[in-house]
Amino acid sequence: MRGCTLLCALLCALPCLLPPAAPGLPAQPLARRRDPRDPARGAEFDRIYNGVVSLSTENIYSFNYTSQPGQVNAVRVYVNSSSENLDYPVLVVVRQQKEVLSWQVPLLFQGLYQRSYNYQEVSRTLCPSEATNETGPLEQLIFVDVASMAPLGAQYRLLVTKIKRFQLQTNVAFHFTASPSQPQYFLYKFPEDVDSVIIKVVSEMAYPCSVVSVQNIMKKDFPGEQFYVVFVIKPEDYACGGSFFIQEKENQTWNLQRAKNLKVTIVPSIKGSVYVKSILLSFLIFFSFYLGCLLVAFVHYIRYQRKSIDGSFGSNDGSGNTSVSHPIAASTPEESNYGAIDESSSSPGRQMSSSDGRQPCHSDTDSSVEESDFDTMPDIESDKNVIRTKMFLYLSDLSRKDRRIVSKKYNIYFWNIVTIAVFYALPVIQLVITYQTIVNVTGNQDICYYNFLCAHPWGVLSAFNNILSNLGHMLLGCLFLLIVLRRDILHRRALEAKDIFAMEYGIPKHFGLFYAMGIALMTEGVLSACYHVCPNYSNFQFDTSFMYIIAGLCMLKLYQTRHPDINASAYAAYISFALVITLTVLGVVFGKNDLWLFWVIFSAIHILASLALSTQIYYMGRFKIDVSDTDLGIFRRAAMVFYTDCIQQCSRPLYMDRMVLLIMGNLVNWSFALFGLIYRPRDFASYMLGIFICNLLLYLAFYIIMKLRSSEKILLIPLFCIVATAVVWAAALYFFFQNLSSWEGTPAESREKNRECILLDFFDDHDIWHFLSATALFFSFLVLLTLDDDLDVVRRDQIPVF
Repeated sequence: MRGCTLLCALLCALPCLLPPAAPGLPAQPLARRRDPRDPARGAEFDRIYNGVVSLSTENIYSFNYTSQPGQVNAVRVYVNSSSENLDYPVLVVVRQQKEVLSWQVPLLFQGLYQRSYNYQEVSRTLCPSEATNETGPLEQLIFVDVASMAPLGAQYRLLVTKIKRFQLQTNVAFHFTASPSQPQYFLYKFPEDVDSVIIKVVSEMAYPCSVVSVQNIMKKDFPGEQFYVVFVIKPEDYACGGSFFIQEKENQTWNLQRAKNLKVTIVPSIKGSVYVKSILLSFLIFFSFYLGCLLVAFVHYIRYQRKSIDGSFGSNDGSGNTSVSHPIAASTPEESNYGAIDESSSSPGRQMSSSDGRQPCHSDTDSSVEESDFDTMPDIESDKNVIRTKMFLYLSDLSRKDRRIVSKKYNIYFWNIVTIAVFYALPVIQLVITYQTIVNVTGNQDICYYNFLCAHPWGVLSAFNNILSNLGHMLLGCLFLLIVLRRDILHRRALEAKDIFAMEYGIPKHFGLFYAMGIALMTEGVLSACYHVCPNYSNFQFDTSFMYIIAGLCMLKLYQTRHPDINASAYAAYISFALVITLTVLGVVFGKNDLWLFWVIFSAIHILASLALSTQIYYMGRFKIDVSDTDLGIFRRAAMVFYTDCIQQCSRPLYMDRMVLLIMGNLVNWSFALFGLIYRPRDFASYMLGIFICNLLLYLAFYIIMKLRSSEKILLIPLFCIVATAVVWAAALYFFFQNLSSWEGTPAESREKNRECILLDFFDDHDIWHFLSATALFFSFLVLLTLDDDLDVVRRDQIPVF
């Protein structure tokens, strides 16, 4: 009874405890209200729910489904709002058993230069959970909470659907649409017999710019050997090389303007047997060159034995007749200077070198030769001026120095290039290993510009096929060194046997430059492989630096053939190459930005260097300017030379053949300088390489034409090498210009150029370029090695210089 009295007293006092409501206003609720039209529980999939949320209204939707073992059910939530008020957006929070996801509508993206992009339609795929046989069926419960702080309310529309095709299938294309506010991602599981796959994404339109990423599944309830493929559309296209779009007004919506249709296909990677076949084919192709060279050497050996038995060796006296012995063979070989012919044996009207001051010919093993013994002619400087400025020069005029000294001079080329190659290649290898490590750790495929449609990984390497295809440079470079070594050994044996043909006939044999060319070819293969570990703008110079050296060495070898005594020293040559590479690095850094000052300076240096080199070649290195004369004597000397050679004798230059070559060479180089100054190509390294290659081809063509013009023959082997060089270079250049990637643009623009493999499903067009360019360089070297074999039985006083 007392309890009832207390309860009645509390009920009577309750109105006094509550604050009174204002007149004319309803009492405020104790909790936020839900719209009675939208259920708080038991919401349905694939049904559109419309509603209004405000400061006092919040709607919660509940969705549930059962996930069976072996099934992956993904849910996608679509929210649309007609409100463009960024101060009071619609807030969406999705709660799952282990995940919480939230976003706002309109969704705001910040672009470059403080641009903003608003999207009023946003959708997200929720992270699914996979039921297993151990867990059995899983009951999945999803809550979608829609709210807003808008005082007057904000309308929205909600749609929750089950994705019918969330898991991608192998070799089955799937089409879908994505936008910046509606990214997509899908699941892929590896089949039992597949351990690696290739993801191919294709779109009919280049823009909008899109990003594709592969992400591991870091969840315990997902088994291994599966991953997500995520597709995101960027709000701007500048990252893909597109132009900037200027907004017409602030807070413009972009719901339908940035949608992109995509097609994704996942195919298995090539099997291990394809790797084995490709590696074996690469070795087989280039080892066939070894077998071919062995066959040619065997045929030459058989012919040599037959000639030895028949006693048919002889020398060409210049008239086409063959004699058994040399006209000066009666003299003691030890008393004959290397390459100098006695005046008594010279033809009338030809000025021959004096035999005074000759030194005895020593064995190659004599290590007492010093640099002070370099010039063995008395009054050497005056004799140089007399001999090298003759109207008609013969090889005996330019092969007067001691053979041992000249050979040592050219051997420096070999030892220097070995040192340069080691010190250049080691930092390059370290750098590209770092690049590859960064790619593997970060997963950023935009660092390296591969041909992704034909990039086959092996171990830590992302594009093993591009590295393997450089095998030809190393194998053929090694083969060329073996061929040169064989010729060198045979020549040394002939000298030790006092063979008059080796000492007084043919082109003087100096193999130092050939050894250097072989090492350069092998190093080019190593550096090209390093570049293709991670091809990009920063390390492209590695792929071309030794190509400059190869082209330069070939031009030096051509010049040395008829000018053995006056060719450039190894130190001067490599310093010149270093300056060229320095200019290339500066061009890579500054030339790509269309910097006028750089191109003006480079073009001026290019033209002045061409003129200076042309002067030295025209006067056989005898054009000297007395820099110690300070009373304008330099200019008087230059004016005198110009008057004598250009005005007084303008009807015919003193050295017509040299003048024709130099005029053509200067026209080519001036054209390159003018082209660079006008167009300013971004790929400066290839532009510089083109200058070297064109000069080399021009000089080689001039040499062959002058050789034929001098009634000299081209034997079968060099003729075959010339034809093979032309054919293989033409085929190689065809594949070179099939651009499969380009670091001059963005990674997205580079991928637009990617192509499928064309050989064994393993090698692409650029790999074929590697194979063919290595072969073409090998044949080019053989041309230089064998081009003058027809002169081995011709006296040096009958071999013209050009």
